[in-house]
Amino acid sequence: MNTRSLNTAVNDVLQQGCVFLDRIGDETYARPLEGPAKEKPAASLGAHYRHVLDHFLCLAEGIGTGQVNYDQRRRNSQLENSVTCARLVTEGLIDEFGGLSHELLQRECAVTYSVGYGDTEAEAVRSNLAREVMFCVGHAIHHYAILRLLCAGVGVKLPYEFGVAPSTLKHLDSEAAARG
Repeated sequence: MNTRSLNTAVNDVLQQGCVFLDRIGDETYARPLEGPAKEKPAASLGAHYRHVLDHFLCLAEGIGTGQVNYDQRRRNSQLENSVTCARLVTEGLIDEFGGLSHELLQRECAVTYSVGYGDTEAEAVRSNLAREVMFCVGHAIHHYAILRLLCAGVGVKLPYEFGVAPSTLKHLDSEAAARG
């Protein structure tokens, strides 16, 4: 993926977050949603969105240090309870990730992210910042898909492309063009 398209992708996904925030109020954003019977309530819409922001924030910190640790998310409750706070952080990330240089994106980094259950310790693996930007964008789209389903349940309508992978959108467009 070239530098310009990667910068566009990160901007687009964070701008989609702003659209989500524009369509929801604090009460709906922060309200815990009902979970399955006998389980504690599922996370709020805000908790899902905060989780997306946490990953971008970890990456932003790692750009400066060369160490990206997704396990050390801050889990700031203001980000999951306040649309205004979430919007300010989102806009800050848009600015921070706007126009990343080719040289910076090629920089190597060590990434820590727990994927094993049980007593295993998280281990750092080698990556580069371009790969981690791609991960954060894909991770955001995945959580946006969850948000889209949850929003439908509370009557919040989101744009067609919200939570849909770019490859899926391209596939659907090509199928529609073939049908003519």
